[in-house]
Amino acid sequence: MTGKPKVLLVADECNPEWPSLPIVGYKYALEIAKLCDVTLATHVRNRENIEKAAPTGLEIVYIDNEWIASPMFKLARLIRGGEEVGWSTSMIFNYLPYLAFEHGVWQRFKSQLKVGEFDIVHRITPMSPTLPSWLAHKVPQPFVIGPLNGNLDWPAAFAAEQAREKEKLRRLRDFYKYLPFARSTYDDAAAVLSAFSHTRADLQRVEDARIVSFPEIGFDPEIFHAKGAKPAGQRSSDGKIHFLYAGRLVPYKLPELPLHAFAKSDLLKQHHLHVVGDGPERARMQMVIDAHDLGDCVTMHGRKTQGEVADMMREVDVFVFPSIRELGAGVVIESMACGNHVLVSDYGAPGDLAGQGRGACVPMADFDGLVAGFRAEMEHCVTDPSTMGATAARAQAYAEQGYPWAKKGEKTMEVYRALLDGLPLAGLGY
Repeated sequence: MTGKPKVLLVADECNPEWPSLPIVGYKYALEIAKLCDVTLATHVRNRENIEKAAPTGLEIVYIDNEWIASPMFKLARLIRGGEEVGWSTSMIFNYLPYLAFEHGVWQRFKSQLKVGEFDIVHRITPMSPTLPSWLAHKVPQPFVIGPLNGNLDWPAAFAAEQAREKEKLRRLRDFYKYLPFARSTYDDAAAVLSAFSHTRADLQRVEDARIVSFPEIGFDPEIFHAKGAKPAGQRSSDGKIHFLYAGRLVPYKLPELPLHAFAKSDLLKQHHLHVVGDGPERARMQMVIDAHDLGDCVTMHGRKTQGEVADMMREVDVFVFPSIRELGAGVVIESMACGNHVLVSDYGAPGDLAGQGRGACVPMADFDGLVAGFRAEMEHCVTDPSTMGATAARAQAYAEQGYPWAKKGEKTMEVYRALLDGLPLAGLGY
């Protein structure tokens, strides 16, 4: 293939101002547009923020299915009791609206697709394997789906956290495989980008020849970098080791766990824990701080901008992230890029990212067992800080090698060229 491929990107969730998946979809689309001739089909709810950002290099078409999306979203929010918890409920109620969105994309572009005005059709969001594609069986072009991420079970020991997350409907998850279009989505896809091993295990209908290992996470090196960072393990001017948790304060991330580690350690109480984020667990965490008199060694900072979080990462020594059901863990890669020593639960994406000597991975256990494991690792950071520098350097090199957004675009372009030139996908991706 010569020249830029013409690509129709399908991204229902694509918004420069909304956290998590929408901003990931937006940044990923921008990188693909730097290398390809891109038309982006996205939802009309994203129009205001996208036009405010004024991106260049891609044509954008907005699809309006609010006639079904709006009432289904309101109903899901009512059942979930907000938007912080009940992820499985959200996915269930998004099934029909998402099919309506893709049907709208087909109606808008079917004439162009039929005459071959596009070389590739790539659905980049949603990233859940449970939401099938209506377009996969319709488009004549090679259809790429992903990066997909999902299928990480709740650890059995954390039933209480699962209940606080309102994840009772999680037990119905595998029924998605029997819904209309679920089979054709994966039978007709030319390439399936799969984030981590837990998702690959879910895609049993897809043979290895069509799978590309491709985590969805990335980082902006202009924000997350180690320039001017304090070397991990080098004591601060106050003589303390500084630990940081950053993320939403929701049950499955176990944000209270580092508090319990501090509460059980006179050694750790001589140092400092910073907590960045907000959410429904904040009041519960404040109760732990008050009950164990941790006010002098723990600071709850609340929400911070990306830039402020990056600045804090460069000032601390250790990034502590005990989440027990983390699909992507973009914040772990961001902390690695900032030169942190990372300390994570060895389950899901964090364990994959911090493995092979790139961080400290605490084996999965019940809550008390995890507290003990994190406490031991955090105390080791205090008693032998010299070991953190080499680990943080490996992590930083790993992050910089594959996860800047520009790298994600380049690796996607390799997949497109292989499909269009009839070459195997083996060896591409991560």
